[in-house]
Amino acid sequence: MTQTNDTLRQWRETSTYWTRHSDIIKEMFAPLTEALIREAGISEGDSVLDVAGGAGEPSLTIAERVGPTGSVTCTDAVAEMVEAARAEARSRGITNVEFKQCTADSLPFTDESFDFVVSRLGAMFFPDPLAACKEMLRVTKPGGTTALVVWHKSELNPFCHLVSDVMARHVPAPPEDPDAPSAFRFAELGKLASILSQAGANEVTDKVLQFQMQLPISAEQFWAIRSEISETLRTKLATLSEAEKAQVAQEVQESVRPFFPNDQMNFPTQMVIVTGRKPLD
Repeated sequence: MTQTNDTLRQWRETSTYWTRHSDIIKEMFAPLTEALIREAGISEGDSVLDVAGGAGEPSLTIAERVGPTGSVTCTDAVAEMVEAARAEARSRGITNVEFKQCTADSLPFTDESFDFVVSRLGAMFFPDPLAACKEMLRVTKPGGTTALVVWHKSELNPFCHLVSDVMARHVPAPPEDPDAPSAFRFAELGKLASILSQAGANEVTDKVLQFQMQLPISAEQFWAIRSEISETLRTKLATLSEAEKAQVAQEVQESVRPFFPNDQMNFPTQMVIVTGRKPLD
């Protein structure tokens, strides 16, 4: 329970920054959202549950895709995230989406409620991934698909490892528990797929998605955003003096500069997409 409370506290603090940079985050992960829709098989008229939908994505993009004959329910464990998602839906005039604050391992929906259940970059932080997968399958209709997206290995993602490499020189950290909630908890192919199979899904597959994470921002802007939306970075930076923070900023910007031609961010990125089908019987 302590781990769960700590995770929720961290995401409550992070929600301010994710809301502030929601347009940037939406664009940054747009190729990932498209891949999730494609791999799940979501189309017009479908009912979709988005678990750990954060400040509204991919829920709102999916709501636009399923159209007025379809529906989306956006959930998150953090009330501030849910409110941000609701406000963004109002701003964009999207009306075929509902919102609910709940955890992934205790979904307040009846059995077999949704054609599809998805989670984009949420499963890594589930306190009990097996319980969450069982819940997601429970509320999926027979024959429907559950689809999850997580980060592939850190060393394959310069968006992540170039920053963490710099931070490690300034704020050494003990080795992480590979099964504790963290961004790269399911980086190894097969690990999350095994849990989804254990939860009862059929036809479970996982594959690597490669895409370019592109934004019209400079290396300086990248660091300003990156250092805010990551709770881990904020915590480590808080231990440093102002001079040390400035040194970290300089080193990060120098390290990522090759991925900012003409002051345009362009990181090669790799994620893992896991899909499974709810048995018909």
